[in-house]
Amino acid sequence: MSARPQRTPRPAPAVGVGVPATLGLVTSHSASAPSSGARRLRTARGEFAVVDVPPASGVTARGTVLLLPGYTGSKEDFTLVHEPLAARGYRTVAVDGRGQYQSEGPADDETAYAQEELARDVLAQAAALDAPVHLVGHSLGGQIARAAVLLDPSLFRTLTLVSSGPARISVSQEQRVKLLRDALAVMSMAECWEAILAMGPPEEVGGPARGIGGQEWLRERWLGTQPAQLLTTGRQLCVEPDRVAELAAVPLPFHVLSGERDDTWPVPDLDRMARRLGAHRTVVDGAEHSPAVDRPGPTARALADFWDASR
Repeated sequence: MSARPQRTPRPAPAVGVGVPATLGLVTSHSASAPSSGARRLRTARGEFAVVDVPPASGVTARGTVLLLPGYTGSKEDFTLVHEPLAARGYRTVAVDGRGQYQSEGPADDETAYAQEELARDVLAQAAALDAPVHLVGHSLGGQIARAAVLLDPSLFRTLTLVSSGPARISVSQEQRVKLLRDALAVMSMAECWEAILAMGPPEEVGGPARGIGGQEWLRERWLGTQPAQLLTTGRQLCVEPDRVAELAAVPLPFHVLSGERDDTWPVPDLDRMARRLGAHRTVVDGAEHSPAVDRPGPTARALADFWDASR
């Protein structure tokens, strides 16, 4: 990763620092770092860190899937669905977006993270994977995926939106994102992390301490993400317009998948979005905002069933 300029320490905000754990973070299933097997995907818009898992040996290949993580997340959020999807014949490529964990990006240039720029990165990633591919976006990744499809649907076979709603996030989650943005305006990423830990158990104060892997790995992921990426994409989540009608005009098979509970976009809003899109709808029992982690088996099965039916 490129070096970041040092920031002059300033007093912490009087309010608590809250990183929205429901916006792309996941429940812990391991005390150690995920085994990623990461490699670099070369594209016309630069290189991106990916986890690339081929179909299982002896299984007929059925297609390639591009997986986009959510806000404060990373490619490792899809760790638990790679194997069951490989068993169904799908190559799965989970990617760190520009400035996200192990993918390069500027620390302070927010223009690099405009939604259209991130969407064009997705187009380049799909092209590098011998498009058309099945596209899956979780939370923020779903809104970036939607923007990419609207730019050039020819690169995609299907679009699945996982826990990703029609427009801006809920008021409660918007408040968390604004707290994080305020903190990053006066503190470095390391200072933000320490402030979160000082407030108590991070998972109880909205901090990024719950996920696949232990706390040291989560700290590594947090420090690997560029501040400008968090600031810009957090702002996008708070102002995203409703583009469902525009997307519905695109001739692609759509899938809206979520858990049975979600604080970021209410499940009834996701139901209505699916109807407006004429989309296949899956609600994963026992899952919340991160179905791929909460219930990876049923989530992978629902994804593969949808892709199989769309052939």
